[in-house]
Amino acid sequence: MGFPFSKQPFTSFSFFYYCILAALCLGLFVSPSSSADVTNLIFKGCSDQKFQDPSGISAQNLKDLFQSLVSQSAQKPYSTASSGAGAAAINGLYQCRGDLSTAQCYDCVGRIPDKFDRLCGGGAPSVAARVQLAGCYLKYEVAGFKQTPETQLLFKVCGSTTAAGDGFQQRRDAALDAMANGLKSGGGNGVFATGSYQSVFYLAQCEGDLSGGGGGECGNCVKSAVEAVKTQCGGSIGGQAYLNKCYVSYTYYPNGVPIIDNTSGGGGGKPHTARTAAIVVGGVAAVGFLVACLLCVKSALKRNRGGGGGGKHGHGGGGGGWN
Repeated sequence: MGFPFSKQPFTSFSFFYYCILAALCLGLFVSPSSSADVTNLIFKGCSDQKFQDPSGISAQNLKDLFQSLVSQSAQKPYSTASSGAGAAAINGLYQCRGDLSTAQCYDCVGRIPDKFDRLCGGGAPSVAARVQLAGCYLKYEVAGFKQTPETQLLFKVCGSTTAAGDGFQQRRDAALDAMANGLKSGGGNGVFATGSYQSVFYLAQCEGDLSGGGGGECGNCVKSAVEAVKTQCGGSIGGQAYLNKCYVSYTYYPNGVPIIDNTSGGGGGKPHTARTAAIVVGGVAAVGFLVACLLCVKSALKRNRGGGGGGKHGHGGGGGGWN
């Protein structure tokens, strides 16, 4: 069932109406939702061990911890907190991606607490867990929980498309190596680095408690992540490697890295992984949909020129229009 065009003469007003409709359709697709991109789930990690909590103390401590972390995310991109005392204490932290505004950080972190129960199986909470979204992550653990090594690989994502032609891996490796060696301190909020080299866009971030600089804890972690993404993703045009204390991401754009003017407080005109992908995909969809809308207009013109019983009054059409 197509659009219910009436079989009345196609007036200039009708043509104007369909043009407006096409423009509205285009607007729906061109306007990317950076919020939706930032809050997309990347991965979750949940301990098999659950709280034994008949008194409900641990559940309350966890709730208080979440409230404290979410509240702090309205002010800064990284923070830690603790709730409870002794063996019942729970420690946690959050970190937002370095190009997010304070409002985006708060929105991102604020969505995570409700996800733990669903993602970690329901029932009693896990004694340790982490939820990683595209723009932020939050993790917690009960006091005394076995520590995960800083450079342990937690999760990786590799694109399904392999770069065509020779030289891609050399360019990708050169870009990532230069990034890892050029890291600088992030002033207590963790190191965040983004840039591009020969059509390869890269991004890296370290947890806020790691010392910065290419030769510091952050640099060593990022170098491990770089080696992991090289090994795991091979010739894929995009890849991400998430270690316990840092992560790296790269995307190859054969026609050059798009520049996104992010005037809302993010990165000041730098390319961004999620936004770039959203706008590229959205732009393609928009063009396709606009073409479809214009074809509908063309079809309507042909109908009104060639059929329906002629006449100024449009006899012989029979029904089918909007009321």
